[in-house]
This record gives sequence, structure tokens and C-alpha cells, in this order.
Amino acid sequence: MFDNGNGIIMNDFRKDIVTICIVNYKTEELTRLCLRSIRKYTTYPYKIIVVDNNSADSSLEYLRSVPYIKLIERPGINMSGSMAHGTALDIGLNECDTEYFLAMHTDTFIRQVGWLSWLVEQINKKPNTACTGSGKLDLKPNWQVQFKKLTDYKLWIKKYKSSDPRKYQFYIRAICALYRTYTLKKEDLKFAMDVDKGMTCAKELYFQLLLRGYNANVISDFELGKYIYHLAHATMVINPEFKIEGRSQKKYKLKLEEIFSSPEIQSVMNDSSLDI
Repeated sequence: MFDNGNGIIMNDFRKDIVTICIVNYKTEELTRLCLRSIRKYTTYPYKIIVVDNNSADSSLEYLRSVPYIKLIERPGINMSGSMAHGTALDIGLNECDTEYFLAMHTDTFIRQVGWLSWLVEQINKKPNTACTGSGKLDLKPNWQVQFKKLTDYKLWIKKYKSSDPRKYQFYIRAICALYRTYTLKKEDLKFAMDVDKGMTCAKELYFQLLLRGYNANVISDFELGKYIYHLAHATMVINPEFKIEGRSQKKYKLKLEEIFSSPEIQSVMNDSSLDI
């Protein structure tokens, strides 16, 4: 047992269990697929917390019908973007009583058994490691991802003009990122830190972990992509209230339709027993 002086005791957290926290906002089909894929492909002990950001639609009705999740509703919140998402993850973290906390997007789907055991192995590879995950998970072939990183001139211009270089530095994103619950609570770190200053959700948290002497095991997009899909911008494509460039809208919509029509995804979506 260890008490750091602020009431956070290591033995308070249930060992060898992961709390998976998902934030929902009007994405019924994505959320359904996300939850069902977790249910189908996860063997490592886990709990699921879903925080709903005032969806007030059929996605919330669906979540109320799923018995194996802990649903936390936030009716009437007046937030959007990273602030809404980050504060929702902080609510989930506050409710977490397990050794590990995993932040996951609703447009992230599991595709292989053993994914969560593998992530736990990654966070335990090096001493004092507080988090593991990827900077960006893309469905493109690995060579295309690397080529984009090297030739993205718009990003280089933004870095050059930015008054805060941290905004464009690498960090582990909350797409599918695993953290040690005790460490986050001991250090009083939040997912919504500095989002009001232009930082995205989980970015300042990552920097603070490194500044305070913790390690982060960074997983390549290619390696993490063996276990999960991430449909980037799927929430924006589904919800007309979000604005997205015309060509990008068409591209992401086609990708979404392609993935949802695949036999692999259809087998999960058609299995309603995964909701029980």
C-alpha cells in the first residue's frame, strides 16, 4: 500500500483490470460497432464506462439498453470539441477504480482477439511507463502514412508560424490509449488540461507525464493497426452539424461505407447478442 499524501492509495485500484472509457455524441452506429467489437474480441478483464455528451437522440436510447456498461449522461452541457470530449474522459477517469484506464473513440473498432492483453504488455515493457498508444491511427498503408508525414508542407508552415510549438508536437492520442490510473490520479492530471488554450484532448496530459519523469511507450500506427480500425473523422461525416471540406467529406464517407459493408464489420453489426 502507498499513500501519496492526497488520499490516493495504490491498493485502491483493482489490479489487472482495464476500464475502457468511450465518449458518445450522436454516433449510434459507430458506438454500437465499437461496443460490440469490444465485446466480441476482448478476453482481458475489463469494464466499460460510456459518457454521453447530451446526444438526446437514438444513440442515447441504445446506450440505455446495454446492460454491461456504466452509462453517465451529461444533459444540457454547453461545450463542444476537445473541451466536451476531454471533460467527459475526466468524468470517466474519476469513476475508474481499476489499475488501467483506456480512452477510446467511438470510431475505433476492435478487429482481433488479444488486443487488450497486448496493450497491457506494451505499458509494462519498461519501468515507470505511464501510458502507451499511437500518435495517429490511419487505415492507409504504412508507407503512405510515413510519406504524408514527410511531405505535409501545410503542417510545416503551421509549425513555423505557431507561437506555441507544443501544439504541433507529437503526443499519444486518446483514440486508443492506455494509462495507469494510479499515476494519473496521483499527479492530478486531466484529459481536458489546457484545451481552452488551443491544446487538443490528452495532449498536455502527455507532456506533463514526460515532464514529471514518466515513460511513454509509443506504438507505431502500423503495429496498433493490426488490432484496431480507426475511422478518422467518422463522427464529423455522420453529423451534419460539423463542418468538413467537401472533398474530404466525400472521401471519408466512401471509406466509412466501404468499412461498414465489409463482411468483417457486418458480422459484428448483425450480432445483437453482443449487446447482452
